[in-house]
Amino acid sequence: MPNDTPNTERYIAIARACLKAINDTAADSGSREDKIQAVYQAIDKAFQAEFADYRQSVAIMATVLERIATGELDAEKAASLARQTLEQQPANTKTGSMH
Repeated sequence: MPNDTPNTERYIAIARACLKAINDTAADSGSREDKIQAVYQAIDKAFQAEFADYRQSVAIMATVLERIATGELDAEKAASLARQTLEQQPANTKTGSMH
């Protein structure tokens, strides 16, 4: 993956979490299934942490869309609310590319 993509740091953090989990479980005397489960949990934890901004941004946008969809806002207020929401979203969610 090129280093100039918006999500390079995110991928690196997830990859590091995976490698750490693999290394941590390699020396364990636990079962193969326990080791695999530990790696899956590490991947999930890293993924959840890295995409927390996206989830929060989507929740905020959904709330704004619901307000606009009710029709209680005139066109000017709806457009203003939409602009404010777009301006406040985290910078790393503004690109269309997830990878």
